[in-house]
Amino acid sequence: MKITRHTELEVFQRAFEAAMRVFELTQKFPREEMYSLTDQIRRSSRSVAANITEAWRKRRYEGAFVSKLSNADTEAAETQTWLQFAFRCGYLKQTDLQAMEEEYEIILRMLVAMMANAGKWTLSRE
Repeated sequence: MKITRHTELEVFQRAFEAAMRVFELTQKFPREEMYSLTDQIRRSSRSVAANITEAWRKRRYEGAFVSKLSNADTEAAETQTWLQFAFRCGYLKQTDLQAMEEEYEIILRMLVAMMANAGKWTLSRE
């Protein structure tokens, strides 16, 4: 099946759903974390999907495509760090942390594979 939209990419779908799960989990965080941990983890998790979207629209140029995927990769790793903070602060259960860590590891592997095979995804060579 030929992919014609970024929303058809499994990595985008996973990143979007992971960001929605982060949103759900952070709704239970203390109010005093609203403008710090809650804001940071929501921003980084949403940024993964947003950068995948941007990468898809920039796939005419391999370098730009890889750069945006690299940004998504970085944001996914940042989200993992914020999840660790949330767990250590007592805001996340071990099971929630583990499930999110596993999901972000899958997303990271998919992004790395796309970057390593960028020519398969881009429209033309630079």
